Amino acid sequence: MTSLETARSRNSELNCFLEIFDEGRYPASNGQLSGMSVAVKDVLALKDARLTCGSKFLEPFHSLYTATCVQRLMDAGASIVGKTNMDEFAMGSSNENSAYGPVLNPWDTTRVPGGSSGGSAVAAAIGACNVALGTDTGGSIRQPAAFCGVVGMKPTYGRISRYGLTAFASSFDTVGTFARTLEDTARALEVMSGFDEMDSTSARVPVEKYSEGLSRDVKGLRIGIPKEYFGEGIEPDVRRHIEEAKVKLQKAGCTLVDVSLPHTKYCIAVYYILTTAEASSNLARFDGIRYGRRAQGVTSLEDTYRKSRSEGFGREVKRRIMLGTYVLSSGYYDAYYTRAQKVRRLATQDFELAFQHCDALLTPTTPATAFKFGEKSSDPLAMYLNDIFTVGSNISGVPAMSVPVGLDSKGLPVGAQLITKQFDESTLFALAKEIMSNETLDNR
Repeated sequence: MTSLETARSRNSELNCFLEIFDEGRYPASNGQLSGMSVAVKDVLALKDARLTCGSKFLEPFHSLYTATCVQRLMDAGASIVGKTNMDEFAMGSSNENSAYGPVLNPWDTTRVPGGSSGGSAVAAAIGACNVALGTDTGGSIRQPAAFCGVVGMKPTYGRISRYGLTAFASSFDTVGTFARTLEDTARALEVMSGFDEMDSTSARVPVEKYSEGLSRDVKGLRIGIPKEYFGEGIEPDVRRHIEEAKVKLQKAGCTLVDVSLPHTKYCIAVYYILTTAEASSNLARFDGIRYGRRAQGVTSLEDTYRKSRSEGFGREVKRRIMLGTYVLSSGYYDAYYTRAQKVRRLATQDFELAFQHCDALLTPTTPATAFKFGEKSSDPLAMYLNDIFTVGSNISGVPAMSVPVGLDSKGLPVGAQLITKQFDESTLFALAKEIMSNETLDNR
């Protein structure tokens, strides 16, 4: 079946797409990506297509323009399959927060696909596209990639333009990809990367030929093993596959070195203070006045704001807005927000110091494989702790990739995470090819 046929045939089962386009709606041009099909997370703008961010607040809204990263893919010849389901406003680790129902994991439909980019992960896993676009604010590409057995790439902050991305936390949000192969990942990244005058945070750094990294010799590279990422709480099968990845890298000529990221224990707290603060600010624009849901029967401007936001936002989005508003409020700003910014700098220095002793880090992507629906949804803290291995690279802005390295005893995919210094994505590709398992390509 073609990608489009697969998308249509599997979507009623898995709920990974919110909109599937008819062939020719976004016609592909001739270019280096001709023949590549792409699915787009519903937080990225595509002219005349829905842009709901998985929320009822924006349900009737259609975008007036196209995000830079999507336009670059289209200009290079890629065809767009559809818009994918996601946690509302990208806030979640399980895709249980979508206003349009949860996405199901194709390996076991009783389990979550991960979030917030769960729809994109599943679309790539089942072959409904060659590449799916996602966003990663604290692990929202890498965690679902690990749960669904695909390659999940979060490049350096600023490597890909955020123009056309509906912001959750602007200093963390990063556009990235899902794919079944490293080759497709590299090809898409080459096209999307580079400075964009429409995004002041995009980097003026030359774009490498990432596909060339796949033929690069890794002999002599030093692989850091951060002790803070290998404590208690890791499932035995996950630990076993990471140990096997270490052996593969050693056989390829790499040297393993012990490193420390001492501020790791503070990263979850820092992440959820700073991102909720930014979310509170960014989502203030959704007020029921200019666009989106407007409550009926209101009698004042204040009622319009309050009722529109109460009716339009889901529980998790409300929780994070309230947390963010609290940490930014008078009397608490210095105690929480200012202090978290200081610790963010210290955590970033941890990575900078570690990379003085190694070329890359190897860690688990997640402590465990995909969990069952409802298992953590009633305990926000347990859900947030699932991001423990991924938030650090968002805090520091360094690139990271989740690579499928095998299956656990339940037949569920396991992901290993590789992290390098800023703008060294090529090393990620070189190392990933040494540890990637093809077991997960035999998907459901």
